[in-house]
Parts: sequence; structure tokens; C-alpha cells
Amino acid sequence: MFSKVLIANRGEIALRVTRACRELGLKTVGIFSDSDANLLHLRFVDQKVALGGNSPLESYLNIDKVVEACLLTRADAVHPGYGFLSENALFAQKLQENNIVFIGPSVDVLRTMKNKLLTKKILHQAGIPVVPGSLEPLHSEEEALSVARELGFPVLLKACLGGGGRGIRVVASEKELKDAFRSASREAKMAFGSSDLYLEKQIERARHIEVQILADNFGNVVHLGERECSLQRKRQKVLEEAPAHFLDAGLRSEILKCAVKAAQALNYTTCGTLEFLVTEDGNFYFMELNARIQVEHPVTEMITGVDIVREQIKAASGEKLPFNQEDIAFRGHAIEMRINAEDPFRNFTPSPGRITRFEIPRGPGIRVDSHCYSGYVVPPYYDSLIAKLIVWDENRDFALRRSYEALHSFFVEGISTTIPFHLRILQNEDFVRGCFHTRFIEEDFVME
Repeated sequence: MFSKVLIANRGEIALRVTRACRELGLKTVGIFSDSDANLLHLRFVDQKVALGGNSPLESYLNIDKVVEACLLTRADAVHPGYGFLSENALFAQKLQENNIVFIGPSVDVLRTMKNKLLTKKILHQAGIPVVPGSLEPLHSEEEALSVARELGFPVLLKACLGGGGRGIRVVASEKELKDAFRSASREAKMAFGSSDLYLEKQIERARHIEVQILADNFGNVVHLGERECSLQRKRQKVLEEAPAHFLDAGLRSEILKCAVKAAQALNYTTCGTLEFLVTEDGNFYFMELNARIQVEHPVTEMITGVDIVREQIKAASGEKLPFNQEDIAFRGHAIEMRINAEDPFRNFTPSPGRITRFEIPRGPGIRVDSHCYSGYVVPPYYDSLIAKLIVWDENRDFALRRSYEALHSFFVEGISTTIPFHLRILQNEDFVRGCFHTRFIEEDFVME
């Protein structure tokens, strides 16, 4: 086990990682931008390093500054959290060159995962069902049109090196394809340094299912069950739950086996998430692998009792997984609601500013992951997530009721939040019945 971990992130995930490190007896280093000097986790770390600047490029995305902070404090490991540098192969390579452990998969795996199309091709060859589409980069608009005609419209154009929803275009007809191809290519070039695109069939009214896996350096891989992440807005998840109640035992078993097989095919280590689309007729397809801890990992922790962050750190240090698949037991149902500093009555406009009151709900089966407090100023430079409300109960019906009551006891004043949005979601009959899909919010939900 290493001795000192630099936490290359901010907000609630930085606090979550800090606590896991302290529980393991590890010293910690916190880094921060100018606007983040009062972050909560900085009260608990052993050392702090100011990065300067406010924008992500000036601070948390500045590889040289983060590596310099490691050398300055003699940190021998880095936990990247999610976002920022968490899946950056160059960052992991720089750490490796300085004998600093990257708490995540290997550099080789990160390089492979950076190319979404290459990953898809490897898993296709391993027998994993992938979304129908091209398995080679498209070299021209004419080639894209030919593939689209074979698949049938609508289709998705995607950047090979894509991420975060960038470099993606939905194409409904032939006449839209040329402009979509050009704009997606330009965006991909600006965002990722490569204009390469590939094409997939648009799976409509799909369910988004992801599988949490843990893997060590000795070839052991276990899954921790699946999560339902279909409730999304503009391709960003807003509420997650585990397990996915609509899956029958047979389909669940197939998806979980494929997730483990995919991780093995990629020689994956530490923690990761395999994402799948499930169609209305019960078919499923691999979509992508997130090579990091996920925002929604707490719902899996609530139904399994496994501390995923702790096991991620232990696996990165070279320890074997302390359990086999047969040791993992699943109990009850968990729901996570992402509380963002946004105004749901004004098209989710960001709402930075000072929080004048911050009171969280408490009670059995209720967990709040947050870095906020009364008096905290939400800066305008970063993601708007300010808290995650996670609720557990013995089944989905009770978990929904407990979630609704917990939201009513969650008070945030001084800024607008998405708490009213979640209250309306939990009152929506289709959602309560489990009848929703990835386009549900855009197509079927009205925010009154």
C-alpha cells in the first residue's frame, strides 16, 4: 500500500475519496483553484496545494501543475475521482514516469478506452454484442451515407475519441447527414484533436443499464450488479437506481456475464462501469466503458455493502480482491438523485452563488454525499452538482416513498436547485410504474 494520496479533484467526490483514504490510514493531499479555497475536504487533508486560476484548464486539468503538486508533497499515488483527468492516458503516463501510482486502470487500457471505436471493435471480436454500426472510421460523407442507408435512419454520428456528449449528432434523414457530418467532424477536431467519426444505429426508447465491476491485478473480476440510468436530460443522468427492476432474471444474468467478459477482454483493473442499451424487445448492446469511479456508485454501495472507493484504492495498490462473485449479496433497492445548482423552472439555467441555508435529510436508509454547507459559495466554473441524495429501502416502492419524504426535508436556500424537479419526477405516474426510457424527460415529462 502506498502512503500518501493526492486527490486530483474537487467537490463531493474529493471529500468521498479523502474519507476513504483516512479510513485506510493513508495521508492525503488536496489541491484547489482560487475559487475553491474553502472546499470542505481541505479541512481534513494532511497537506494542501494551491493550483491558482479558476477555470478547469488553469487548475484541475493542468497536468503539469498536478504532477508538480505530487512531487512537491511527495505523494506516491493519485486518485483522480471522476471527470477532469480521471481517464486521461497522458496524465497517467506522466505519473508513471515519476513513479507515482495512478488509482485507475493501466496506461495501455486508458489509451484503448480513449478510442471509443477501438474499444467497440475489441469487444465485438470478443463476442460482446455492440450497437450496430461501423467498426472502422468513416472517411467521407459518402461513406457515412452508405452505412446509414444499410442501418436505416435515424442514426448517430459519433467522434471516435468522444466523451461528455461532444462530437455526437442525431441524423434523422439523408438530407441531414452532410451538414451533421461536417459539424461533428469540426467539433471532434476542436475537442479531441481528431476529426474521425463512426456511425451507429439510433436505438430509440432504450433503457440505459450499467454494470459496476471491480478487478485486481491477478485476473479476478467481479460485478456488483447493475444500475438503471435511463432518466437523463440532454444525455446527462439525473437519477439512478439499483437494481433495474424491469430486468428479468435471464436478461440480467446475460448482461452481467457480458460485463465481466468485456472487462477481462480489455485486461481491465480497479473499478469501472460497463454501459449497455436495452431495447424494447429485450436485446442489449454494449455502449461504452467508463474507466473511473462513477457519480452514481453510491446506489451500488447501498445494495451490496461494498465500499467501492476503498476497494478501488486497495486494488490499485496491488492487493487481491477480498471476495469472489459468490460473496456478493444484493439487498433492497436504492435511488440516487443528483441535486444540481440549476433552476428547473428556467430551463435548468445554472445558479451559482452563496448558499444561505443548507440542511440535509436524516434517518434510516438516507445518505447525502455533498461538499456544501451554509455559507458555501457555488462557483460558476465547474459542474453544477452540489449534492447526491441516496435513499435505500427494502423494495422500489418503499424507496420511492422514502425518497419523496427525504427531498421534502432537504433545504437549500440562496440559490436555485433541482430539488423541485426531482419531487415532480417522483410524482410522475409513468416513472413510478417504471415506464420510462432515455428520452423520457425530453418527450414525455412536463416541468410545470
